Amino acid sequence: MNICVIPARGGSKRIPRKNIKAFNGKPIIAYSIEAALESNCFDQVIVSTDDNEIAEVAKTYGAKVPFIRPAELSNDYAGTIPVIKHTIEWLEDHNNTIDNVCCLYATAPFIQSQTISKAFQQLQELKADYCFSVTSFAFPIQRSIRITQDDKVSMFYPENFNVRSQDLEEAYHDAGQFYWGKTQAFKDELPIFSETASPYILPRYLVQDIDTTEDWIRAEVMYRVLQETGLLS
Repeated sequence: MNICVIPARGGSKRIPRKNIKAFNGKPIIAYSIEAALESNCFDQVIVSTDDNEIAEVAKTYGAKVPFIRPAELSNDYAGTIPVIKHTIEWLEDHNNTIDNVCCLYATAPFIQSQTISKAFQQLQELKADYCFSVTSFAFPIQRSIRITQDDKVSMFYPENFNVRSQDLEEAYHDAGQFYWGKTQAFKDELPIFSETASPYILPRYLVQDIDTTEDWIRAEVMYRVLQETGLLS
């Protein structure tokens, strides 16, 4: 079977109670749960959490919370892949056979059900270990600069100072929404950023990291505008 795992621990520092904080009228985790359910890709949509309040909110929106995540996987240093691996192994210990897994972040309100299903199709067609969301950098990284200790600047790649932007290779970064993967890839803790992974490209207007209060406010405004313009279903 295919499962969706939404990691959602309770100890967010920069935005307290981030995973269930109201985002345009409902808990932000609800957007991920609803998109996963609407995609019809999953036999189970599971929230992995160490927090009873998050667990209750997740159940309200249709997710399953079959366990409370252990403390050693709930601190500030717990990685995503070990959390997914724990869920897989817990389910296997309870007589389930898992074929594919999608890790979907709890703070991804721009995620759409059709994106999840199309990325799964891409995973299968390309026979990749992983398929995850990426988006392009807005400015050529080859012309990036650093600020030095004496408040001056230097280029990371000075040889590109006179190269036209359109002549530089486009670069991408993790969009931080989802990671589809084969069960064995997660269990073996294979690196996601590798030659066995396939990128699912999202437009920049559907991508927003939400790590600070400023990010949150911007994302709420973006979400309302995208809904008004029909770019979010």
